[in-house]
Amino acid sequence: MAPTLSESMRTALASRARKSSLRTLSVVPPDSVDFSSNDFLSLSVSAALHGSFVENLRTGPLRLGSGGSRLLDGNSEYATALEATIASFHNAEVGCLFNSGFDANAGFFACVPQPGDVIVYDAAIHASVHEGMRQSRAGVRAPFEHNDVGDLERVLQKAVAEDAQVKRGERNVFVAVESLYSMDGDVAPLKEIVEVVEPIILCSPLTKEYLINYARPLIYTTFMSYPSLVAIRTVYDLMMSGGTAAAAAHLWKLVVHLHTRLLALPHCPTNPILRIPKQCPQSPIFALLTPQPRSLARTCQEAGYVVRAIVAPTVPLGMERVRVCLHAGNSLAEVEALVGIIRKWVQTGGSRSVKHKAKI
Repeated sequence: MAPTLSESMRTALASRARKSSLRTLSVVPPDSVDFSSNDFLSLSVSAALHGSFVENLRTGPLRLGSGGSRLLDGNSEYATALEATIASFHNAEVGCLFNSGFDANAGFFACVPQPGDVIVYDAAIHASVHEGMRQSRAGVRAPFEHNDVGDLERVLQKAVAEDAQVKRGERNVFVAVESLYSMDGDVAPLKEIVEVVEPIILCSPLTKEYLINYARPLIYTTFMSYPSLVAIRTVYDLMMSGGTAAAAAHLWKLVVHLHTRLLALPHCPTNPILRIPKQCPQSPIFALLTPQPRSLARTCQEAGYVVRAIVAPTVPLGMERVRVCLHAGNSLAEVEALVGIIRKWVQTGGSRSVKHKAKI
């Protein structure tokens, strides 16, 4: 007798639990220190931004929900004006808002590449791009080694050599990279990539029109709410006025300080229980490589510092890590306290938790 749906789901979840890959939802304690979120400039807790956001809501139209898909009732003059502002900020011809980055990537790569086209992508590209490629009509999907411009050039030359239509410019080649990779915190060498690829278009009016007609994540979903649009506008206003410069400068000082303090830990950067990159990160994301990521993450969390264990298959086997994300809202004292917790964990061989409640 075939298993029931419930039995099949329980079996799948039990398998994940045995492999220590079962995902669960958790709530971050309100008194904890954030070393995990992607809110690098701490804008979500900015009092100044909150005040501007509330004022913009107060003086705007009395409308909360969008009312539907952008192709029906969800569009607005506010949304189109915001797209124009964003496009100008990024020196693009036009902008096209999606409800999320996942929707944008999945929608673009599912519909824009034409039959026979080639997609060349960084081996560490986000899952949203893979989701789009799975639905794509592109004839070839070829990865290149992560952030390796030489390997990108090799893959591109191979695509040209193996397809006469690509060589004659009758088929398109798409190169998919990220500006910042969230697992390692490294930055794509965009200048060198552009030099290899040569012409690059951020978004043309034709591309936007095509997405409006064929990108299913844009067409068949209710558009983001008016408060969401106001929040985006408020953040861009803050950036364009220079209001984030001081926060960015403070954040970079924290990055340099944390890297220096981590390298000073016992036997780092080569300690087998904790490996610290010798080079200072190019972003606020630190990948602390360790064979015991859950133990280190749990120790930090019990002390009131929110960090995350990242394990396979999210990262390759042998590259398990604890990811630490710094924020402009973090203080030097908080960084020092986190280093102290990590030091004690290393000194105990990672076998025990260090009890030390964070003081906020």
